[in-house]
Amino acid sequence: MLVVDDEPMVREVLARYLAKEGYSVDTAEDGDSALRSFADDSPDIVLLDLMLPRIDGLEVFRRIRELGQTPVIMLTAKGEETDRVVGLELGADDYVGKPFDPRELVARIDAVLRRRGPVPGAPDPGADAFRFGDFELDLHLRRLRRADNTIALSSGEFALLHALVRHANRPLKRERLLELARGDDADINDRAIDVQVYRLRRLVEPDPARPRYIQTVWGVGYVFVPDGNGRPAAQERA
Repeated sequence: MLVVDDEPMVREVLARYLAKEGYSVDTAEDGDSALRSFADDSPDIVLLDLMLPRIDGLEVFRRIRELGQTPVIMLTAKGEETDRVVGLELGADDYVGKPFDPRELVARIDAVLRRRGPVPGAPDPGADAFRFGDFELDLHLRRLRRADNTIALSSGEFALLHALVRHANRPLKRERLLELARGDDADINDRAIDVQVYRLRRLVEPDPARPRYIQTVWGVGYVFVPDGNGRPAAQERA
């Protein structure tokens, strides 16, 4: 999830509250940083303040919509009635007026995500923790831990790791992995997956140059090998 607001207190409060609700939260303080974060991490949903410095919220929304149908909830202050109406006319999924109750906001987020259907990388309350090597991936809390240390994952990194562990020992083409991690409307880009894999290897591999867990299958894509031993068994490729 990406929270975009120029008020530090709003970003901090939302990040803490939403993390307690099981969401992985990235934040941005202006339009430029919001668009960079969106391109890098492909969040499940965006909470977007309309009054932003540098690039205003409506322009950020227009550019997000050019890249796909990621759900967007607009955050509006009193006196922004015109912008709110324009945002909804452009296709925003919902709006919440400031000041707002965080519980209401979570309810709005849940409602938007239910309407949109399953979201890649969303919290999975019924899933057990997945263990590999010294790591434990909690699919409910969207948390990766090693011993007593929590390793911070962006929304995009969690979605990619989630897709990999769900298809452990099964070679996945780059196109299929991108679809699993970002959804059916993802803009197919092999390079985007390669960059995300590179970042993820730096977090989980003892030696990223010689990966144990996230292995390259030449001519195909990648395979996740939980025990890090041997080669993936021959099986149908995705």
